[in-house]
Amino acid sequence: MGIDSYRMVAGLVSLLCLATAAPAATLYTGATIHPVSSAAIENGQMLVDGGKIIAVGADLSAQAADAERVDLSGRWVVPAFIAANSVMGLTEIETVRGTVDVAETGAINPNARAQVAINPDSDLLPVARANGVLYVHVVPQAGQGGIVAGQSALIQLDGWTWEQMTVRAPIGLHLMWPSTRLPPWLPAPMRGEAIKGAARSRELIDQAFDDAAAYRTAKVAGTVAAPDARWEAMVPVLEGKIRLYIHALDLQQIREALDFTRQRGLEFVLVGGQDAWRIADELKARAVPVILHTPWELPLRRHEGFDTSYANAARLAAAGIEVAIASDASSFAATMERNLPYAAGQAVAFGLPWEQGLRAITLAPAQILGVADRLGSLEAGKDASFVVSDGDPLDVRSSIVAAYLNGEPVDLSSRHTRLRDRYQRKFEELGR
Repeated sequence: MGIDSYRMVAGLVSLLCLATAAPAATLYTGATIHPVSSAAIENGQMLVDGGKIIAVGADLSAQAADAERVDLSGRWVVPAFIAANSVMGLTEIETVRGTVDVAETGAINPNARAQVAINPDSDLLPVARANGVLYVHVVPQAGQGGIVAGQSALIQLDGWTWEQMTVRAPIGLHLMWPSTRLPPWLPAPMRGEAIKGAARSRELIDQAFDDAAAYRTAKVAGTVAAPDARWEAMVPVLEGKIRLYIHALDLQQIREALDFTRQRGLEFVLVGGQDAWRIADELKARAVPVILHTPWELPLRRHEGFDTSYANAARLAAAGIEVAIASDASSFAATMERNLPYAAGQAVAFGLPWEQGLRAITLAPAQILGVADRLGSLEAGKDASFVVSDGDPLDVRSSIVAAYLNGEPVDLSSRHTRLRDRYQRKFEELGR
């Protein structure tokens, strides 16, 4: 290779180094910053470098002498929202079966992994991202007769592949607790079969955990002939290395879940929890966190007030329980994840303090999902994932004007904005 060739290669290497060099630190100024973990800072500043938050305070000029400045005067800055229970990425159009991949067949599927089925090109992801939902806890669902649905994962709503998008996996193992809550109009024969089916499902739960415990014992003793993927996936739950998430709505389900986990010495997170307020004292005594479904649910009983579900979060928070707010993880709900901050806002309207409402979609889910060391609040050392709004982000009248994921600006365009722009142009042209 001649001298000119060496010079050309050296020049290309230099250009590549310049192109991939870490961006300069950025100082965001002028906004009202809500760290969540501490009091709000009026006219605050936040220093970001290398995708991490370096400092948050009232005046960081001494630390940020050479930093690029971004003026956010009049804006609110809050942590990125976390949807703590969803099937985003596993479904697209509910009525098109080929686009729905939320559940495996069979009753016991602890080895099913949600993240490997994520569709990074889903049109639903940018829609949620545009309203500040930058992280989603993707939860596998149970198919017909299913009980143990599989392992969930926390993903970020940006990336080319599911590997790039995965923040942490597995988050936990998901158990769909059988229910005997039946509509009063159900004929007696069908009611009897449904009750028998729920009893069989509870027997299958006991059998699955017994088999997993026996497998674990045999594995320790070195007598396992061949690995079993199902029981391998359950061993970390039995050893307390990953959490068990039990999906239960009504009082009987929740009580049965409490009894089951007490007998087996398991810690768990309650998901759903529509009747959780009725048993708040016991949930608090057991230190059971709750991922509540959004408040837009009808009461479970005809005699209950219309505000029963709306006030649930406030009642649990008043009892000292860690509460996150999320959807019911249905395929329909996946199309509406952008409304997550408004669900928290509705809980605030019915008694939940505003700070806890914001916490319910930021720091609370981060703590429950085991990622509070990186996400959920604006603190030094955490990922620089945050949202900028022109007003209260829990208020439907406010708009998200910018969002950052690991310090990088997020594209807020989506199918919704493209359709808006298209038809706005149409009417402008017709008007001319």
